[in-house]
Amino acid sequence: MKYRCLVCDYIYDPEKGDPDSGIEPGTEFEDLPDDWLCPICGVGKEQFAPVTEEEEKTLKEEEKKALDMFCYQCSQTAKGTGCTVIGVCGKQPTVARLQDNLLFAIKGISAYLYHARELGYTDPEIDAFLERGFYSTLTNVNFDAPDFIKLALEAGEMNIKTMQLLKKAHIKTYGEPVPTEVPTGTKKGHAIIVTGHSMKALAELLKQTEGKGINIYTHSEMLPAHGYPELHKYPHLVGQLGKAWFDQKKTFVKYPAAILATSNCVLLPTDEYKDRLFTSGVAMIPDTTHIDDYDFTPLIEKALSLPELPEEPGETVLTTGFGASTILSLKDKIKELVEAGKIRRFFLVGGCDSPLPQAKYYTEFVEKLPEDTVVLTLACGKYRFNDLDMGDIEGVPRLIDIGQCNDAIVGIDVVAALSELFGLEINELPLTIVLSWMEQKAAAILWSLLSLDIKGMYIGPILPGWANEDIINYLVSNYDLKPISDPEKDIKEILG
Repeated sequence: MKYRCLVCDYIYDPEKGDPDSGIEPGTEFEDLPDDWLCPICGVGKEQFAPVTEEEEKTLKEEEKKALDMFCYQCSQTAKGTGCTVIGVCGKQPTVARLQDNLLFAIKGISAYLYHARELGYTDPEIDAFLERGFYSTLTNVNFDAPDFIKLALEAGEMNIKTMQLLKKAHIKTYGEPVPTEVPTGTKKGHAIIVTGHSMKALAELLKQTEGKGINIYTHSEMLPAHGYPELHKYPHLVGQLGKAWFDQKKTFVKYPAAILATSNCVLLPTDEYKDRLFTSGVAMIPDTTHIDDYDFTPLIEKALSLPELPEEPGETVLTTGFGASTILSLKDKIKELVEAGKIRRFFLVGGCDSPLPQAKYYTEFVEKLPEDTVVLTLACGKYRFNDLDMGDIEGVPRLIDIGQCNDAIVGIDVVAALSELFGLEINELPLTIVLSWMEQKAAAILWSLLSLDIKGMYIGPILPGWANEDIINYLVSNYDLKPISDPEKDIKEILG
């Protein structure tokens, strides 16, 4: 019998199994491992229910009935539940979707601005834009679709300023990143795993655990912390456990460590580690301990009460910490190799990873790239391929991890420098950007790249749900934005 996920409507079909999770075709739902998770949304087996053929047919029919819009922010909303065809106020569906898009981008900007403010860095121009952007989405303020496109592009510009501000804050506080090898196994001793994005929280934790016999591990987007000298100097910052954000239920169950979630990308925990999970900053999880003012005493006490992790070296060593200065120190060699035909093309492949099955595209894409190409990557999308040994081209690494999602600014700086180096416009460079997106920060970065008039980018694993036909047509006609398709097909299209 087939089973349906009650959260995302994914249907487990025993005849197909779940090969990406190691589940062979022919495996009945009852025979799935207890720790098996929905490949779409990551919930456990307890969130599934049997589904009949008739129910499955109904679900597929409902999927085809996408709403034109959904707005219920004022009292005159249709039927008191929501405007789904056109606003009672006269707001058109495309305007409603562009308002949603703007709010998503603003949320992304706010995340980066929050972490900059943690370190004492602010910008009144960005603050003023956020006020104006939010205000524009109120009832009966702005009904003009072209103006919301302008606001989205301006949001992209403000996001660039915000990422620059956060990068400045990180470098001034923790030093210029340097390439650093990061082990993925465990060392014997008590442990704390840190997930999220806050370098400030990690730094304070490293100070407070110094000399206490506790090893600190990063998870997901915290990996780039190892490249900052003022964080790397702590010998008890020992490695990385797990990959992208959505593996945390498996990773946190596997390792009996205390866990600190410092920002977004934290999931509701299973009972197996809920009592070991602590939050700080904006992150909040019901029935767990929240740490205020960076006093991690309860977290430390919990870590010391738990069993020590064993000495188990990992199979992979990751490399992170390629800042703009490191990459650009190779600019003369890069120019020489490009002009000699030894580097044919650069690819910027990265963004937010997603548990969607389509995301395996990014692994296959990078694996199939010819050896005369160089890949820059960032954010948790890199975990699709950052364990590959891609070697180098006469000293220039073929896989360059430039950091967290906010370190898209490093990619932008490198692209600008290459443009100057070769005397070419950005769209004339031997460069292709292949984006993966998951949430609102990725929306902000997309509009940042569009604000630079970058054309011919690829985006996946699916098209953004807020983009209706009008918006997609605009992005395609003005920026040649392309949905990913088949890796070999896309590579052939790019390289000719």
